[in-house]
Amino acid sequence: MTSQSQGIHQLLQAEKRAKDKLEEAKKRKVKRIKQAKDEAMVEIDQYRMQRDKEFRMKQSKIMGSQSNLSEEIEEQTLEKIKELHGSYDKYMESVLTQVLNMVCDVKPEIHMNYRATN
Repeated sequence: MTSQSQGIHQLLQAEKRAKDKLEEAKKRKVKRIKQAKDEAMVEIDQYRMQRDKEFRMKQSKIMGSQSNLSEEIEEQTLEKIKELHGSYDKYMESVLTQVLNMVCDVKPEIHMNYRATN
């Protein structure tokens, strides 16, 4: 009977060691999963920062070009206004003279479509 109890005792010890090994393996697995998750989060954060930096660079490039574009448009508008003022000053007298001549110097003529009824 002692050999049987010794065999049972050995089986219980083997079962306990197996259980301890399983628990240790589970702990290692959980630790590896946690470590992998942490590494993935770090990698995700680095990638996010990189993409955010690229986005900000592109945004500043586009917004910078838009501000330059608006400045160029403003400049062109001012040039066009100056050009129109100069043209106005240059031709105002001659156009006014022509209009006054047409209005004041009336030459009565019979229209070519007019028919005499007599």
